[in-house]
Amino acid sequence: MGILNDDMKRVVRQQRMGFIATVCADGTPNLSPKGTATVWDDDHLVFANLGSPMTIENLAHNPACEMNIVDTFLRKGYRFKGTAELLTSGDLFEEIKDAYTTGSRGIQRSGIPAKGYVLMTVTKTAPLVSPGYTPGKTEADMREEWTGYWAGVQEANT
Repeated sequence: MGILNDDMKRVVRQQRMGFIATVCADGTPNLSPKGTATVWDDDHLVFANLGSPMTIENLAHNPACEMNIVDTFLRKGYRFKGTAELLTSGDLFEEIKDAYTTGSRGIQRSGIPAKGYVLMTVTKTAPLVSPGYTPGKTEADMREEWTGYWAGVQEANT
């Protein structure tokens, strides 16, 4: 059994959108959304490099990173800390490319050609929970509240 438990894997696979924090050369943080984030195995997350020049540049100089993935309706998720490996060729690159291209291993196909892949070795995890639960709300309460909110947003935009 690796560091990623079943619920962590469920949230990552279900949400797909994560935000990865990297460190710029000047020491400042960089936060970037990754809509292809998924589970590779019990110890690794992966995402496709579809157009992430700053993220890739930062990881090339400093592989330390953190990815946060949150269920926007439950307002719960996980923080994943670790190090990243940039893959642009080789056997593992081809294996990951095949998974993203064919949808194997439970990976949602991206439909966009990737410039490479980032394989994150997860070394630390922590739950991420909205303060909205503080007044005693349940998951059902949070889902109802945020489902209504997003339905209103969608209605306003149509």
